[in-house]
Amino acid sequence: MTSAAVPRLVVAAPSSGSGKTTVATGLMAAFAGRGLAVSPHKVGPDYIDPGYHALATGRPGRNLDPYLCGTRAIAPLFLHGAAGSELAVVEGVMGLFDGASGHGELASTAQVAKLLRAPVVLVVDASSQARSVAALVHGFASWDPEVRLGGVILNKVGSPRHEEILRAALDEAGVPVLGALHRADDLHVPSRHLGLVPAPERAAQARDWVRASAARVRASCDLAGLLALARTAPPLDAAPWDPGAAGSPPRRAPVIALAAGPAFTFAYPEQAELLTAAGAELAAFDPLSDETLPEGTAGIVLGGGFPEVYAPELSANTRLRKEVAAFRGPIAAECAGLLYLSREVDGAPMCGVLDATAAMSDRLTLGYREAVALGDSVLAPAGTRLRGHEFHRTRLEPGAGDRPAWGFTRPERRTEGFAENNVHASYLHVHWAAEPSLARRFVERCAGWPCD
Repeated sequence: MTSAAVPRLVVAAPSSGSGKTTVATGLMAAFAGRGLAVSPHKVGPDYIDPGYHALATGRPGRNLDPYLCGTRAIAPLFLHGAAGSELAVVEGVMGLFDGASGHGELASTAQVAKLLRAPVVLVVDASSQARSVAALVHGFASWDPEVRLGGVILNKVGSPRHEEILRAALDEAGVPVLGALHRADDLHVPSRHLGLVPAPERAAQARDWVRASAARVRASCDLAGLLALARTAPPLDAAPWDPGAAGSPPRRAPVIALAAGPAFTFAYPEQAELLTAAGAELAAFDPLSDETLPEGTAGIVLGGGFPEVYAPELSANTRLRKEVAAFRGPIAAECAGLLYLSREVDGAPMCGVLDATAAMSDRLTLGYREAVALGDSVLAPAGTRLRGHEFHRTRLEPGAGDRPAWGFTRPERRTEGFAENNVHASYLHVHWAAEPSLARRFVERCAGWPCD
C-alpha cells in the first residue's frame, strides 16, 4: 500500500551539540504558529526532546528507532504519528551517520532519513570555521548517495561578515543555505545527569524557550524554502501502524493506573495506545501528589523519569506508597518505576515492593541491549526476545532478584530486573510497538485480577 505523501524534513547535524534541538523545535513551533498541523518526531530512544516537540506543536512527540522497533516499522510508525498533519519534522540523533555502536548505520539519522525517503537539513555549528564549512558539508553530502542533503542551516554564526563568508563558500559548493542563526546565550536549556531537564518539570520556562526558538527561526530561516523542500518527499510504500491490529480485547476492561507527573515523564505514546487498543481503561495518577491509586485499579504501569530527583517528595507521600506496597495485582515498571518499587532511593523510603535499595552513582549506564525473558511474567512468556535501551545513573543492590526479568545477550551477558509475584520491574526501556503482545498479555492479566 502506498500512502499519500506527508511533507517532511529530517533535521540532522555533523555531531552532537550543533544545535539540532533548538533548530528542530524552533521549526516545529514556527510552522505551527503559521497554522500548519506539524507532526514532531525524534530519531532514537530519547524521551526528553519529544517533550519540547510536543510543546511546540500540540501533538505527541514520537520516536523513530530502528534498533528498538526494526527497520520495517519506521515508515508505518511515522505515518501513524503524522496522520492528519501538513508537515512532519524529524529531529536526528548525534551526528548524521552515528548509530548503534557496532551495527553500522543501524539506528542512525541517515538510516531513518532513507527509510522515510526524506530530505535532510544539516545544522552546522559554524562558530570556529569559515570557508572550511564547504568541505565539511561536501563530505556529509557525498558520503552516502542515498541520503539526500537538501540544504544547510548555519548555527552560532559570529557576525554578518562571518555569515557572508560562510554563504559564499557553500554557494561555491552548490549547497543551499536555508538559514543562519547568530550566537545567542538566551536559548540555553538547563541540563543534568541524563541530559536536558524535561519540559514538564519546567513548564513555564520550557514554553518561553520554545517561543524564543521559534522567533529566532522565523527571523533567520527561509521557511518557504524549507516547506518547499519538505514537499519534495515522495509517498511512502507503507500503511500506518495500527495499535489495534493484533488480538481482541477482553470482555472486561480493566482499569490500569499509569504513573504521570514530573517524576515519571518517560513514556512512548504508543504504549498507552496499545494498552487502550488491548481493552484497558487508562487512569493517570501522579505519585508525587495523589494519595491513592485510581478507583478500581487492576494493574499499574510505572514508566521512566527521575525518581532520584524527587525522592524526598515521593517518600513523603506515605499513603500512596503503602497502597502500592499492598497492591497484589500486575505491575509493570521501567527504570524510574523500578526505583519507586525498591525499599529506598538515596536513603528515602520508597514502596518496598522489591527487596532492593537504590542510590545515585557517578557512572552512567547507557546503551542498547538485546534481552531474553528468563521466565514467564505479567509482560512476556519465557524466551521472549527483544531489544531495549538502558539510560540511568543509579545503581540497585541487588541488581536482580531471585527471578530476574531479563538476561542480556548483547553487548554483555548479565541478568537484570525482577519478575515475580505479578511484578515485572527492570531498568530496561522497551518500545512496546516492537512487541505489541506485551500490552495484550498485561491487559489480559489485569482483566483476570480481582479489583473489588
